[in-house]
Amino acid sequence: MNKQLINIKDRIEERSKDLRSSYLEKIKFSSGQSKSARDNMGCSNIAHAFASCDKAQQDQGANGGTVIGIVSAYNDMLSAHAPLKDYPDVIKNSSEKRNAIARVAGGVPAMCDGITQGEPGMELSLFSRDVIALSTAVAFSHNVFDAGICLGVCDKIVPGLVIGALSFGHFPIAMLPAGPMPTGISNEEKSANRKKYASGEIDRS
Repeated sequence: MNKQLINIKDRIEERSKDLRSSYLEKIKFSSGQSKSARDNMGCSNIAHAFASCDKAQQDQGANGGTVIGIVSAYNDMLSAHAPLKDYPDVIKNSSEKRNAIARVAGGVPAMCDGITQGEPGMELSLFSRDVIALSTAVAFSHNVFDAGICLGVCDKIVPGLVIGALSFGHFPIAMLPAGPMPTGISNEEKSANRKKYASGEIDRS
């Protein structure tokens, strides 16, 4: 490995040593608690958690069945999120075939910089990452999950989901993006069209 990279790695390890130890202790404690989290819940709590499930899943959830929490950043404004619209139902159906229960634990806000660039809404762009992290943690805080799946794409949404999910590092959480998308037209063509628009050769139509 490059010597400079090793030095950077060592500095990061040293700087984060105390915080990392504290985090690992928290995760270790949560891991011990979570093994019987639903067993220690009151009947009313369990009833609320699975009230909208069918009878079979209610029994399964109350008696130690595997429960997967889904956190989705889907909305109609982000074109990159379009495939995620149907993912929760696909995950639920797939989980049911494998004797597990998948539940949408919560949704998080997500904004498209492509829409807000140059507009006042862009001022909220970076702040939205913290809101997403908090929303993710709130969703998983129901404390009935054995695993989680986060649905989202983009440079603030995925970090926000990861930051929130790390509060629950004692159980496995998968990050599930929507996959690559085509650019539409090339950058060269975009640039040429902008020049034509600026010179009045073409209009918005």
